[in-house]
Amino acid sequence: MKILRFFTPARVLVLGFSLLILVGALLLTWPEATRDGQGLGFLNALFTATSAVCVTGLVVVDTGTTFTIFGQLVILSLIQIGGLGFMTFATLIAIMLGKRVTFKERLVLQEALNQVSQAGVVRLARYVLQMTFLIEALGALILSVRWSVDLGWGQALYYGIFHAISAFNNAGFDLFGNFSSLTGYSGDLVTNVTVILLIITGGLGFTVLADLYSHKREGKKFSLHTKLVLQASGILIILGAALIFAVEFANPKTLGTLPLPVKVMASFFQSVTTRTAGFNTLNLPDFRDTTLLLMIALMFIGASPGSTGGGVKTTTFISVVLAVLSTFKGEDHISVKGRTLPREVIQKAVAIMVLAILLIFAVVSLLTISENADFLTLLFEVTSAFGTVGLSLGITPHLSGIGKIAIILTMFTGRVGPLTLGFALSQKRQGAEAAIKYPEEKIIIG
Repeated sequence: MKILRFFTPARVLVLGFSLLILVGALLLTWPEATRDGQGLGFLNALFTATSAVCVTGLVVVDTGTTFTIFGQLVILSLIQIGGLGFMTFATLIAIMLGKRVTFKERLVLQEALNQVSQAGVVRLARYVLQMTFLIEALGALILSVRWSVDLGWGQALYYGIFHAISAFNNAGFDLFGNFSSLTGYSGDLVTNVTVILLIITGGLGFTVLADLYSHKREGKKFSLHTKLVLQASGILIILGAALIFAVEFANPKTLGTLPLPVKVMASFFQSVTTRTAGFNTLNLPDFRDTTLLLMIALMFIGASPGSTGGGVKTTTFISVVLAVLSTFKGEDHISVKGRTLPREVIQKAVAIMVLAILLIFAVVSLLTISENADFLTLLFEVTSAFGTVGLSLGITPHLSGIGKIAIILTMFTGRVGPLTLGFALSQKRQGAEAAIKYPEEKIIIG
């Protein structure tokens, strides 16, 4: 019984992701995984596997030119399992084998899908898989048809499948070589629109996708969560694109020399991709510092709960903003769209924000000692790792051993969530000890 109590849902998730990363790292050390026939060193393999499982996209070696087809398929498998969550795949296997999903497994699945209750989690997991494979297949088909003109049908089909899965899971891994990402298609409408839609769809969260589907099929009203996610995502994407367009409009290294329609498209692409996707169609080091700071803010906020993306999440950010506004108004409760947010939701949001800020501060502080790079570059790298974004200003391949380990831990924390990791490492108080409430006494704030 003590062993069963030890393996809480949070600990199962942390251990499961850790085991998946370890298996992936070992596979990438095999000679068959790299073109030179020597395999990756363990630290680089661990970094790559962590980046894939945590759907980040930061790479210490170029994916397209370093790995064989076997190595690339290992990375692709890690992206798919890591993006959807290993518990979702375990549930699929159990259903296919006709096995019953136990109460303990439902608890872990609830934690993995970030749901408030166990009701309907198995049905949601089944829907997640069906919707994922459908969207990825459609995206792969469109990209394959478009790229067949440049690459030929065989390579285009493979590239289409790889990049569709990478985009939907907000991973940002690419096969075009030389760390180029999608810069060769900055003016291509089909590629840009397809990848943008894949990123947005994967970043909305499966709860929202299920709600949208139910609304269309059964006419059900949107939940408060869905309304907030759609509104926040739309505002962040449009505002980010507008600011990037304005700041970079005359920059000859980025948007300055492009036609107006391409400027608009490139601005939207960079705004969307900073929401934890990791692809880029323009060279990031060429952006102005103002734009890079904006990208850092967007990466920190990230995608939405229950999605393939990272960051503190849109609803967390909204909850904290609403709490601040309520304080200014002198209200003792926090309301939005005719609903009151529970106190525990606000406490959780504040805890996530504080933990995220402290983690980023600590890792950046460490990297200022271990790495030879300017502060903005390091802040960008660490925020990208925490938000599981994968964008970089070019420092990733040059990280020291300490730097690689720090970024690995940051990516892992960003994927499983700082609160989940905290719950996994802590021991919850039980019984009478947990019920103790001490007398209240105010302290001076501000």
